[in-house]
Amino acid sequence: MSKKVSKSGSDTQTGEPLEKQLWKAADKLRKNIDAAEYKHIVLGLIFLKYISDAFEELFARLKAEEAQGADPEDKDEYKAENVFFVPQAARWKLLLSKAKQPDIGKIVDDAMDAIEKENASLKGVLPKVYARQNLDPTILGELIDLVSNIALGDTKSRSADVLGHVFEYFLGEFALAEGKKGGQFYTPRSVVELLVEMLEPYKGRVFDPCCGSGGMFVQSEKFIEERKGKINDISIYGQESNQTTWRLCKMNLAIRGIDSSQVKWNNEGSFLNDAHKDLKADYIIANPPFNVSDWGADLLRNDGRWQYGVPPAGNANYAWIQHFLYHLAPNGQAGFVLAKGSLTSKTSGEGDIRKALIENNLIDCIVNLPAKLFLNTQIPASLWFLSRNRNHPAIKGTPPKERNDRSNEILFIDARNLGHLINRRTRELSKEDIQKIAGTYHNWRNKFPSSGGVSEGRGGYKDIPGFCASAPISKVAELDYVLTPGRYVGLPEEEDDFNFEERFTALKAEFEEQLKEEACLNRVIVENLKKIKM
Repeated sequence: MSKKVSKSGSDTQTGEPLEKQLWKAADKLRKNIDAAEYKHIVLGLIFLKYISDAFEELFARLKAEEAQGADPEDKDEYKAENVFFVPQAARWKLLLSKAKQPDIGKIVDDAMDAIEKENASLKGVLPKVYARQNLDPTILGELIDLVSNIALGDTKSRSADVLGHVFEYFLGEFALAEGKKGGQFYTPRSVVELLVEMLEPYKGRVFDPCCGSGGMFVQSEKFIEERKGKINDISIYGQESNQTTWRLCKMNLAIRGIDSSQVKWNNEGSFLNDAHKDLKADYIIANPPFNVSDWGADLLRNDGRWQYGVPPAGNANYAWIQHFLYHLAPNGQAGFVLAKGSLTSKTSGEGDIRKALIENNLIDCIVNLPAKLFLNTQIPASLWFLSRNRNHPAIKGTPPKERNDRSNEILFIDARNLGHLINRRTRELSKEDIQKIAGTYHNWRNKFPSSGGVSEGRGGYKDIPGFCASAPISKVAELDYVLTPGRYVGLPEEEDDFNFEERFTALKAEFEEQLKEEACLNRVIVENLKKIKM
């Protein structure tokens, strides 16, 4: 029996969001299947439900227009409406009717094959993992019943919105469930939102050369929608070296109705096999893997991308920065995540490359991020924002007279104290945190204050000790071209309401928790040693 769902997507009886209920139910069915494998099973079914919903709606309309010459089985009719054609053997109603059959796994795999054959853009994308022995047909049937509760509604937009939201939510939950491995395909939503809010990609070409499951693209489209802009004003370009992750990306974008024809896969990666050699992007938004040592440096010593110095063979951070710059249009902007060590490192010429970037007036802003934001690493992280032409108005059309000339300054924001824990190991930024950081950046750049951030001084901006500071490049040079925000923002002003006892109690509790974990680990080690002796 289907649940009653409100327009907001919540269960009318429990008030709990639909996606959370679905996740709890789906996770309960996982049993002995690893989250890394299970995500493809569940997300594949959600995708299948989405394209079937969209197809069935157009099919019904064409059926009603048969007298006027419409053909509901003509693939071209669906292509014209940007809807995937779903052959009879793959339609959701048929799968639902066979959900309790023992061969349901093969039926679903065959459905995925049939859809790929009818839709060239999905070739090699859909998972065929449903007939595997470790997936109980009964559980698969229950999952099909569960997914049937998603996107209750009678329009394509309603279906796409709810299914897209569920797909995105499940990506995040699977990433949390996988922990370190999950972080390889998923950038935490709050980090993506912050990058997009600061860059404001209203119009032009958006590029992510290490695009994972496509979160940067989805958030860019959401940003435009929320501000009543035109989705067709941006086009996306991407590259991913992990084929499994690329498949997730293609499904994630398709379920949002986003054209992914320029999202490419090859296993060599962006350095060795650049899939968009001639692209000059208006916006680059990325979260490249931190501190990669095996990136093909020996084969790329004389590469034309290294305009500001040859990156060291043992670390790809400065190779990524120059790869981004190489692909930026003359007035383009880039925002990306890098390990915090990149702000100070001098290893094998990295300091010289950073100096060249600063002296060439390419760095706009540096943000120090809180710890525990990323699932796959505890390495401290920072955000970099670069501009090819810092005097040029934003592509969205801000007149030059409304922009502050910040061409010889860098904005430093220390956001280490922002965010909140969602579990013991993971932190996220709130909407207010994102607005505070992004608003500060926009107030620094623009003469008229924006919402959020700081609202005093030049252009609505002022330095705040311990949080933000605008430093001239001459001062950065004095500090040996180190870009750590803490060097510039200083310490916060004393707070009169600091509660020493409360802070001491919290630290004591955290220390005791760590001792318990260590004691538990020691007991396990001792027990295992006893077994070995026996």
